[in-house]
Amino acid sequence: MPTAILTGAPVPGSPLEGDLRSLGFDVRTAPGAEEARSLLAAAPASERVALVDARFVGHVHALRLALTDPRFPAAAVPGALTAQPAARGALLSALTAADPSGAADEPLADRAATALDAAGTTVTRPELGSLVAAVPADASAREQAGKDIAAVDDEAVRLRSAVKARDGFFTTFCISPYSRYLARWCARRGLTPNQVTTASLVTALIAAACAATGTRGGYVAAGALLLFSFVLDCTDGQLARYSLQYSTMGAWLDATFDRAKEYAYYAGLALGAARGGDDVWALALGAMVLQTCRHVVDFSFNEANVDSTAVNGGGKAVVGTPTAALSSRLDSVGWTVWVRRMIVLPIGERWAMIAVLTALTTPRIVFYALLVGCGFAACYTTAGRVLRSVTRKAVRTDRAAGALADLADSGPLAELVARALRRPARALPGALPFLIALAGGVTVVAAAAFGPLGTTGSGAPRFDAAVLLGGALVYVLTSGFAVARRMGGALDWLIPPVFRAAEYGTVLVLAARADLPGALPAAFGLVAAVAYHHYDSVYRIRGGTGAPPRGLVRALGGHEGRTLLVALCAVFSTRAFDFPLELTVLAVAVALIALVESIRFWVSSGAPAVHDEGEPA
Repeated sequence: MPTAILTGAPVPGSPLEGDLRSLGFDVRTAPGAEEARSLLAAAPASERVALVDARFVGHVHALRLALTDPRFPAAAVPGALTAQPAARGALLSALTAADPSGAADEPLADRAATALDAAGTTVTRPELGSLVAAVPADASAREQAGKDIAAVDDEAVRLRSAVKARDGFFTTFCISPYSRYLARWCARRGLTPNQVTTASLVTALIAAACAATGTRGGYVAAGALLLFSFVLDCTDGQLARYSLQYSTMGAWLDATFDRAKEYAYYAGLALGAARGGDDVWALALGAMVLQTCRHVVDFSFNEANVDSTAVNGGGKAVVGTPTAALSSRLDSVGWTVWVRRMIVLPIGERWAMIAVLTALTTPRIVFYALLVGCGFAACYTTAGRVLRSVTRKAVRTDRAAGALADLADSGPLAELVARALRRPARALPGALPFLIALAGGVTVVAAAAFGPLGTTGSGAPRFDAAVLLGGALVYVLTSGFAVARRMGGALDWLIPPVFRAAEYGTVLVLAARADLPGALPAAFGLVAAVAYHHYDSVYRIRGGTGAPPRGLVRALGGHEGRTLLVALCAVFSTRAFDFPLELTVLAVAVALIALVESIRFWVSSGAPAVHDEGEPA
């Protein structure tokens, strides 16, 4: 149990001790810094500790935000400070430094927080908004603080803060007004965010199974269950924010289950359509490829620019670009904000569209709508980002350049080419690395799409070896050349999305052209397994721990190695069942290798807590 140390003389009748116990703390008292140091040293080393001034007056939720959020090594509000086990040693040192400094009536917790900051330990100070957290100096100030507390509904603030500050139109107006109360209901019954996340996944999988029946009743049930799954998907994050139950396992589940639910539902729709005699596996795989590439564009652009600095021609930092200024002007008009959020088809709008169309139309129409909607959204967002990149002269940090290199997912073959061509690659101007990557991607996909196609003696399709393998080898060479230099160019953030589109697109085109039973479902499974590996890499990078180990990336072959391997399978398959079987084996191998390493990492104590508070994609 975490320990809260009340410092200073207690105030008669104060509810502070009870509030701390309601937050799960074992409360001890210490008149001064020496006693506080002794209690701090005696507390279990694996537990969180808190210093709270006995004169503290404030809302319980202000204390909850300051003292119970597991994401931060140290956090504070006026009169209260907490430290996780990793910051306990620094807190002991800070107490020694804080005791003789500062005014005598300044709370010890505040002096310790200042000393922690000065010593290099970051102390997070949560935004309290209208919540009260204060240490009144006298009785009149205490009385005024009490009035301020009574004027603010602590629970209403807590419910509002459970909802993301920035969300899509459908989520904001159609889900969050009631899902926040569902989150509170779950909290009062002891349910955890991870349990709600799992329930959302199970509901979506049941929805996919209903869609797979291929009946109108199944489609109606699938649409309703998919919407309920999304309600639960919103609820798990709101529950985490409402009760501050953040965890590394929860971060991993939340980061991966959304994609698993959506892509499993695509598969369910394809199976349902097949029962009715309509083969839409190519459309299902195309929708998955497009959606995944959209996400890679988002991730890559954000990682490239999150800590870059814009400069003018003289090397001085500047703020704003013409496109950024236009965006700000549009955001100043209320309705344009919601229109712009809707047209990018975020997860709320997208799932609502899928659910309604599933219930009322056919899987083929669902996928047509997805491809058109996501295609327009991808063009809109990518065009705006390209415009920003070319009009904004920015200095990209080494961290950002390294993140882009990790997102590229280059394997042993591309590494070998990059080492051989590193010197000439350094002389490449501006956008040329992106154009080289794009040329290689177009080459391999075009070779797969337009290369000669014959048949073997058994009737299996035979792709022309010279064309297809030539295109794949060109892709290997250009992939290595494109990443041979530091990825600091204005358009280098587009290189990882190009690689994803080339790899996934090659698998899709080869499976579709093969026209063999089971080829497209096997290709769907392969792309899903590889996409999981890529999403896993993204969330590790977002958490600040870097990409997966190089050994894992090499074991999976890298994007260029897998593309070449699929091309080899397509060329040398001699029987009708060979190519689908080879794709299936490759999908299983990738899934097992990636999942084992991913699970090992995310259940480890060193995994980062990744919680996306931005607009969903």
